Amino acid sequence: MQQTLKILIADDEPPARNRMRDLLADIEHVTVVAEAKNGKEAIDLAQSTTPDVMLLDIRMPIMDGIEAAQHAQKLAPKPYIIFTTAFDAYAIKAFDLNAIDYLLKPIRLERLQTAINKAHALKPLPIEALKSLQKVRSHLSIHERGRVLLVPIEKVIFLRAELKYITVRTAESEHLIEESLTNLEIEFGERFIRLHRNCLVAPHFIAGYEKRTIDDESQWVAMFKEIPETVTVSRRQQHLIRKT
Repeated sequence: MQQTLKILIADDEPPARNRMRDLLADIEHVTVVAEAKNGKEAIDLAQSTTPDVMLLDIRMPIMDGIEAAQHAQKLAPKPYIIFTTAFDAYAIKAFDLNAIDYLLKPIRLERLQTAINKAHALKPLPIEALKSLQKVRSHLSIHERGRVLLVPIEKVIFLRAELKYITVRTAESEHLIEESLTNLEIEFGERFIRLHRNCLVAPHFIAGYEKRTIDDESQWVAMFKEIPETVTVSRRQQHLIRKT
């Protein structure tokens, strides 16, 4: 007996979601378990519905389909990803180069059926194939207690490297991720400044700088608006203090 595939649809346009749901109703052995209006909502719903396949529109508010697909690689089990898009020459070329499955709008039943059939045999999309498509993420995904937590970049106060992990500090809490501080600095550009070799800081959270004695040594530290912690400013980066 063929196993029924669980499908999650993500598209910010209700008519597009309705059409996809109607098309899927004509395909045997599939069931729609959730519908989302953006990528973030899709990841949240996927954790409770565990879809086999995620149909992700590329362009959505809050979080687009490319970024959602990256975060989906941390889900267990990993879903198979199929992108949906209006004609986009750049995206289609990139998809073809990376063997990423996609559907062009308006979506036809026969093409959708073919893509769904592939999902029975193909493995989840490797995250490396997506990194070349996504320039800057809007969220960091943290695997915590069996769930994937999405933290908006705009809420991150600092990113601090400690051994092989990065501490992600927000006003409410802190989390650990396994990423490179250098790669994060390259990805997010001017959103963060490097105050110390092991720490990137979001400038708009800095309340001011103060000179303190730490381990019998006089050092400059950055103070923050919403948390009591401070970050040491290295000598190499003290020119940033003079700019404030």
